[in-house]
Amino acid sequence: DAFFTCRKNAFLAKSSSPQVDGDFAMAPRGPDQEECEGLLQQWQEEGSSQALSTVSEGLLVDKGVAESSLAHLMDNPGEQDAASEDKWSSRQLSDLWAAENLEESFPEVLGEEPLPEVEGPMWAEVPVQTGPQYADCAVLPVGALAAEQWEEDPAVVAWSIAPEPVPQEEAPIWSFEGLGQLQPPPVEIPYHEILWREWEDFSTQPDAQGLEAGDGPQFQFTLMSYNILAQDLMQQSSELYLHCHPDILSWNYRFANLMQEFQHWDPDILCLQEVQEDHYWQQLEPSLRMMGFTCFYKRRTGCKTDGCAVCYKPTRFRLLCASPVEYFRPGLELLNRDNVGLVLLLQPLVPEGLGQVSVAPLCVANTHVLYNPRRGDVKLAQMAIFLAEVDKVARLSDGSHCPIILCGDLNSVPDSPLYNFIRDGELQYHGMPAWKVSGQEDFSHQLYQRKLQAPLWPSSLGITDCCQYVTSCHPKRSEKRKYSRDFLLRFRFCSIACQRPVGLVLMEGVTDTKPERPAGWAEPVIEEDISEPEPDFPRTVGTIQHCLHLTSVYTHFLPQHGRPEVTTMPLGLGMTVDYIFFSAESCKNGNRTDRRLCHDGTLKLLGRLSLLSEEILWAANGLPNPFCSSDHLCLLASFEMEVTAL
Repeated sequence: DAFFTCRKNAFLAKSSSPQVDGDFAMAPRGPDQEECEGLLQQWQEEGSSQALSTVSEGLLVDKGVAESSLAHLMDNPGEQDAASEDKWSSRQLSDLWAAENLEESFPEVLGEEPLPEVEGPMWAEVPVQTGPQYADCAVLPVGALAAEQWEEDPAVVAWSIAPEPVPQEEAPIWSFEGLGQLQPPPVEIPYHEILWREWEDFSTQPDAQGLEAGDGPQFQFTLMSYNILAQDLMQQSSELYLHCHPDILSWNYRFANLMQEFQHWDPDILCLQEVQEDHYWQQLEPSLRMMGFTCFYKRRTGCKTDGCAVCYKPTRFRLLCASPVEYFRPGLELLNRDNVGLVLLLQPLVPEGLGQVSVAPLCVANTHVLYNPRRGDVKLAQMAIFLAEVDKVARLSDGSHCPIILCGDLNSVPDSPLYNFIRDGELQYHGMPAWKVSGQEDFSHQLYQRKLQAPLWPSSLGITDCCQYVTSCHPKRSEKRKYSRDFLLRFRFCSIACQRPVGLVLMEGVTDTKPERPAGWAEPVIEEDISEPEPDFPRTVGTIQHCLHLTSVYTHFLPQHGRPEVTTMPLGLGMTVDYIFFSAESCKNGNRTDRRLCHDGTLKLLGRLSLLSEEILWAANGLPNPFCSSDHLCLLASFEMEVTAL
């Protein structure tokens, strides 16, 4: 009986029915016994080789039999092809399954009274897409019946039971309830496609003179800068990550995601911040070594457990020197923080087939500046030390500098005084509120504001206002005094040597006697010291400078979206604090100065990985998320260096 009932409903679905505009849903009601007998007899008489007669419109509407919108899916609703019986008989099992899933009490076709009308599941039309395999047929979306995997005729599978109506509540943009509905992406899907990041290619753009890149040999490489979020710091500030599911915050999950991201982009140089020391030595360094990197690490001073790392591929570069930088200075309140930096000087390796050629060395500097938005004075002092170290490492014998790439988490927003100081090479800071240096937060409403005073750091630090070490500004004299042994013995019994020092402890047989000058010992003639005193370096009044000529890889604005770029989202507020600066002489293009264009012999920017807007990261539930396992986005850029013949 269930089989006959299901077949009857299937034929009714394939019968012609008037076109109904809009969405509709009708509850299936059991027809009267007499009508059921008539329908069954009609089906038995006509058989599978004849077309089923159309049921009158009034009968369907009055008795509540579910109308089928599939009438418009058939070219000739009043005709049935000869193979329809075979077609339906091959799907008897799926028909029975469908009847069981309906969980509807159908009346017996013969010899029983119809059951009273009860409320049941509603029939509803499922929104479908039109596929090319059916001229007028609707194809069910893949996910609609994926769990059941029906292999039905489109006239049957385009329908499903409508779910019970549930009141819809508008989901908040920034949810703190977890990410249970999000699943990690498949391995085969690239990260830049999931996060909608595109590669911006500048290699075909003309240079400042309107000419394209030269045909000579060029050395190209890629560099990535990434704050990977130390696990200890994340656990210490767990209130910042309440929006994240706990599973995606575990280090094992995050480590696998980070390594997959490194493998996908495959940079030649990798600059990392917030690298936890135990994770570095136990997992990161061995894994990166297997990927072909040589790694250098500098842990923060004090009791901090994270630091900075710079990794490079020895197949592309040869290390010339590595210089760790510590900003902590004992006894100096301005520099009592534990931030660090790392500066490497690398020699690019060109293929042997190019013959006798040379490439200038490359200085790569990586740092993580203090976060505190109120202490801009500390940020400026740390950056001055860092720039002085870069100046020392990158300085050539002729006084010029080799190409420089400075990157890291500077905890400053674009167009802030600290950012403009790095880009423009000069900053007038005297009287500036300390919070304004980084621009992270606005504390102008506070009554008391710390203001910067000149000079910003004491002369004992040994760094000039041009962000250079004093020894770099005043190189040591090449001529040095050379004293022989005979010359030094002349001062053995001089007057100063025969005087008893004040406070000397009296020890019998050791310090209780006074040395006597032997007879005939001539009084030595002390030559006058004609050496010039170390000059005091001049200090400017409230101005600091540097001469490294740096510019940013990113423009910090997305013209296609009309929104600023974002590299991190603390508490759901997007901002840019991560940067890649590179040395590029500013070139005038008419009345406009474009610092991204560079002269021959320096770095040329070939491309960069686009950043995202705040709205896009909101859609991904912020940072971290199942796809990006840090609270920062990675920065990636491609550069080119000129290869010169010897």
